[in-house]
Amino acid sequence: MDKLLITGNGPLQGEVAISGAKNAALPAIAACLLSAEAVHISNIPAVRDIETALQLLERMGCRVERDGTHLSVDASQITSVRAPYELVRTMRGSILLLGPLLSRFGEADVSLPGGCAIGSRPVNEHITGLERMGAEIRIEAGYIKAKSVRLRGAHIAFDVPSVTATENIMMAATLAEGSTVIENAAREPEVADLAIMLGRMGAQITGAGSNTITIEGVPHLHGATHRVPPDRIETGTFLVAAAATRGKIRVLDTNPAHLQYVLTKLEDAGAAISHGENWIQLDSQGKQPLAVNVTTAPYPAFPTDMQAQFVTLNALAEGNSTVVETIFENRFMHVAELQRMGANIELQGHTAVIQGCERLQAAPVMATDLRASASLVIAALAADGETSIDRVYHLDRGYDNIDAKLARLGALTRRVSTS
Repeated sequence: MDKLLITGNGPLQGEVAISGAKNAALPAIAACLLSAEAVHISNIPAVRDIETALQLLERMGCRVERDGTHLSVDASQITSVRAPYELVRTMRGSILLLGPLLSRFGEADVSLPGGCAIGSRPVNEHITGLERMGAEIRIEAGYIKAKSVRLRGAHIAFDVPSVTATENIMMAATLAEGSTVIENAAREPEVADLAIMLGRMGAQITGAGSNTITIEGVPHLHGATHRVPPDRIETGTFLVAAAATRGKIRVLDTNPAHLQYVLTKLEDAGAAISHGENWIQLDSQGKQPLAVNVTTAPYPAFPTDMQAQFVTLNALAEGNSTVVETIFENRFMHVAELQRMGANIELQGHTAVIQGCERLQAAPVMATDLRASASLVIAALAADGETSIDRVYHLDRGYDNIDAKLARLGALTRRVSTS
């Protein structure tokens, strides 16, 4: 098990290139199961969740070839429809295999997913939607066991706009008989990107990116080539790190249109923001950030995956602020670790009340989930002394080569093995 040692070293400066989005790559990989022809995907990030997903496909009999950021998946010779617990336990995205397996093969045996301990991630939206499409589903010994001769189109209205449930039902519906309508669908860019990929494979989908998606089922899908979009959360994380350290960076290979709410909040915090078609520049002008109030909500509002990073930014800001979490009920575990570094934060239910300060102090801390680990990295970059961050395998689940990227911006980072 690795730990990360970071010494506060002044402002981040320079340019950093953003990797492909993990949250777009995972459903894209799952979608490969829908075709008996090879599917080619580029801009795949080198993160642990992707490696786990590819191991799952290989376990099922897929032929997987990877060359750097390029991936080829041939699912023509599937030998198993089982996603076993020993792989699934480390990632919640494994639930995305359920819809494609059931739709193409009429059967799926997928372990209930694991991943970050940030609160309940119910699978009822997935199960209810597939049952409305004619699937027979039971949960037995920690596995979702599903069967169907052929799924049928249905009208499905989600109670909450779940991203993975929207993606799962959308993939399942591509091969279903008839028309499927998803209401209260998630609107995230990753959902729209999956629809683009499925369209290239021959699916008939309209409305992706809105709250109503319509899918007309087809008999089969074919191979295709697709490029994963840039990671908007990695982009936001580096921008917040620059603001917290009072630096100036330019983020390359990104999409500003996917981060408008976050960019507005960074401007409210005093940063000067400029951007082009595929780059964003943040200049803090050497100033302490200003406190900003934040409330998480589904896209296009403020993303829950940026909440922890803004808690750290506000801990280092001038003034007082509140950060309200409305998506997950247990996503403030980073607060206790930030308090160890001198952050003045009080939790009141789903709200963090923060009194900003000039600097934090280095301390040994522990990552509890993916985005919490990013918040601790940002805190360490802006702290006096050397901070030791344990359990950075959480960080590696979603950030591609973050140590080297930070080093190129002037950060003093060192990874050491504790095993």
